[in-house]
Amino acid sequence: MKNLITLFLALLVSIVSMAQTWSLDKGHSKIGFTVTHHMISEVDGYFKIFNAKLTSSKDDFTDAVFELTAETNTINSENEMRDKDLRSPGFFDVEKFTTLSFKSTAFKKASEGKYTLTGDLTIRGITKSINMEVVLVGPQPHPRTKKPAIGIKATCTINRKDFEVGANLPELMVSNEVQLRATGEFNKD
Repeated sequence: MKNLITLFLALLVSIVSMAQTWSLDKGHSKIGFTVTHHMISEVDGYFKIFNAKLTSSKDDFTDAVFELTAETNTINSENEMRDKDLRSPGFFDVEKFTTLSFKSTAFKKASEGKYTLTGDLTIRGITKSINMEVVLVGPQPHPRTKKPAIGIKATCTINRKDFEVGANLPELMVSNEVQLRATGEFNKD
């Protein structure tokens, strides 16, 4: 029995050690959103400070786990007055909720280079499961480091009111639907 337990633990350690971590190249990545203003034009924004990592042990990434955090007080829509509103308690309430986060629960291959990413998005302390469409390019050798690198573009649409972002703002002023877009370059550690 003791040998069986030892064998099981050794097998478990070897499986866990096969997982590989991929680090985000922040200089070639962005976490952003688009929302419709007055139902006629689009406004884009992004978070200046964020981090993400990817862990996977399979070559096709079907067991990949994505984790992302962004500092809410770094929201930037290229308009200082609007950004002040977005940081206020009526929107992101950045003093109370300093980060937003995402952690994947599934990553399923749809077709060559295309995946469905499911995970938990937390904004203002509210967590909802979302599905994102992902385009994954690579892995291929990075031109400078020669280490494996991948590129990812993930998109989805959420309802801002599900997360109480601008809950009292009518949809005629700002659409309830918000398009999320995350692009990133990941390098194998």
